[in-house]
Amino acid sequence: MSNTLIKTDYNFPGQKSVYKGKVRDVYAFEDDQLVMIASDRLSAFDVVMPKGIPYKGQILNQIATKMMKDTEDLVPNWLQATPDPNVAVGEACESFKVEMVIRGYLSGHAAREYKAGKRTLCGVAMPEGMKENDRFPEPIITPATKAEQGDHDEDISKEDILKRGIVSAEDYAVLEDYTKKLFQRGTEIAEKRGLILVDTKYEFGKTKDGKIVLIDEIHTPDSSRYFYASTYKELQEKGEPQKQLSKEFVRQWLIQNGFQGKEGQEVPFMSDEYIETVSERYIELYENITGETFEKADVSNIEKRVEENVKAYLK
Repeated sequence: MSNTLIKTDYNFPGQKSVYKGKVRDVYAFEDDQLVMIASDRLSAFDVVMPKGIPYKGQILNQIATKMMKDTEDLVPNWLQATPDPNVAVGEACESFKVEMVIRGYLSGHAAREYKAGKRTLCGVAMPEGMKENDRFPEPIITPATKAEQGDHDEDISKEDILKRGIVSAEDYAVLEDYTKKLFQRGTEIAEKRGLILVDTKYEFGKTKDGKIVLIDEIHTPDSSRYFYASTYKELQEKGEPQKQLSKEFVRQWLIQNGFQGKEGQEVPFMSDEYIETVSERYIELYENITGETFEKADVSNIEKRVEENVKAYLK
């Protein structure tokens, strides 16, 4: 197995604090700079799997930084530099406590809720008579609260967000506008690659100057679901599952092996062979989403490589 980056424990010069998320570790510095390290951890059903996936952090980081550059004319973002394949450096922001989830199709969580008989999701009505993976007449925004590690993200309506004062009405209007613009651009980028951007989530923060910017990741297989455009119509007509480009294949494998992140359930054993197939799928996702050949970084000592590159940048 390749060396993977599972945990980071750095002490960089000028470092103030560290926040460890499910997949990314964020190091904060005195000069309002953040260093975000994309690990090879894999999270599904809000649970971090025991083994890392080779090259996953590099893949997520490189897709996200590329997509930020491809959308910065529409929506400002936090990104300043990428000193290492697994690292993004940017401006420190106060992050909004909601994830802006936007769905163009009835898939994943929305399809599971629909199948259970629900016709509203996060206060948004879903039309009757839809079948799984059908396209919504218009994309719908279904926000989620951001959970602390170990907790589950929860659906929340716009009304509740405003009523509970999680986001002000003025700021929320900007988040909605940015979410729609990013999804439209993401849809156009996907179309050029023969893909359909099914659904995705965006996270935003506010700089110390009060500017709202896009943070974290964008249009990656961890935050988004993609279908292949060429087979979409035929598979829908036959009522067959869509061929997906997302980590849904991992979720499905976990479900088949009796795990959905519920209390008392144990994560099934992942063999090295299975981990290797997951890594290969992520590389396939990268190449399809970006239209570029994936170049594997040197992972002989990934912890040291990251540390040296970050320290060199900070100098």
